[in-house]
Amino acid sequence: MNKALEILKERGFFQQCTDVDGLSRLMDAGPVTFYVGIDPTGPSTHIGHMLPVFALKHLVSAGHRGIVLIGGGTARIGDPSGKTEMRKMISYEQIDENAASIRAQIDRFVKFDGKTALTANNKDWLADLNYIDFLRDIGSHFSVNRMLTFEAYKKRMEVGLSFVEFNYQLLQSYDFLQLNEREGTALQIGGDDQWGNIVAGIELIRRINGHEAYGLTFPLVTTSDGKKMGKTEKGALFLDPTLTTPYEFFQYWRNVTDADTRKFLLIFSFLSVAEIDALMAGNVNAAKERLAYEVTKEIHGKDEADKALAGAKAAFGGGGDKASMPTAEIPRARFDAGIGVIDLFFEAGLAGTKSDARRLVEQGGATVGESVVSDVKASIGSSALDGESEVILRAGKKKFVRVIAK
Repeated sequence: MNKALEILKERGFFQQCTDVDGLSRLMDAGPVTFYVGIDPTGPSTHIGHMLPVFALKHLVSAGHRGIVLIGGGTARIGDPSGKTEMRKMISYEQIDENAASIRAQIDRFVKFDGKTALTANNKDWLADLNYIDFLRDIGSHFSVNRMLTFEAYKKRMEVGLSFVEFNYQLLQSYDFLQLNEREGTALQIGGDDQWGNIVAGIELIRRINGHEAYGLTFPLVTTSDGKKMGKTEKGALFLDPTLTTPYEFFQYWRNVTDADTRKFLLIFSFLSVAEIDALMAGNVNAAKERLAYEVTKEIHGKDEADKALAGAKAAFGGGGDKASMPTAEIPRARFDAGIGVIDLFFEAGLAGTKSDARRLVEQGGATVGESVVSDVKASIGSSALDGESEVILRAGKKKFVRVIAK
């Protein structure tokens, strides 16, 4: 097997390949142009979008040529793959804004140079398509019976599939055809929920121009308990620091289970397999901290990773810089008068509601400074403040905030 494909397989980026021997021979023969698509249906990518982009970076490092295709055209209807209901339609203007934002996020990670790593937007060839011509030239190559055998459509047929969404596979296949003709793209990579769309694109290319093309999919990443990876209490783990702060991003990875640590180091870091195995042979908490640091560094940069690490060390008594911890400001007068513990945890953002704060206290998960507070009627006064200006609150073992009395 080609060395680059071996790297992907060893690190967990390998679920299905349309012709692994043929693809391996092609990659042995020289650089292969490949692509991954991301639809700008929101203003930010989340970590689930980034799995194929991490794979792209491995392939580019191995000498191949990667294209990130921003779906400014396909986002206008939405991909039914992996969805239980139709996506909410958003305006074309919002899609364009999202596309620009997402391109900038991925550029920071991939560093588009226009040669080995580049970007495209399928709006350029989809937005002005003539519908009749498209049906005649492209739609005639698709069998409805064949389309309905793909898992994405079979699942949606149970709850309802709109005609608009039914067209998505034709559009994604057309993307592959366009990139094949424009850039010589011979490979599409993506999550395994894209298998049907990728195969359809390969078949379209063969029928239109007789070229050989290939598809490679990755497992959909879940945690060891079967849950979707990258889900937090606040929703998806976004790359936009205004939606998920670098510190929250760091803490997500620091708090993964022991069983997930090696898998996530392989997928979401660029440490060698030997280095990862050495980390896993030692203290698992040190391995988790390294995971959190490496992923945060890749997504947000070294400075933000350093700050997040310093904040975590300060919160858990290992030194570090308190200024790097997440903070909340509460008027000093509230402490002087005595602020109720439930109000304190709610206003500090450690509980979504006051009922949540009450349960936290009742279950012994509320810590003020070094003291566990289990009385829901407790009042926290200025004596709890360290140096008369701040106090660290902890909710359970993983969430904390530095409260500054102003």
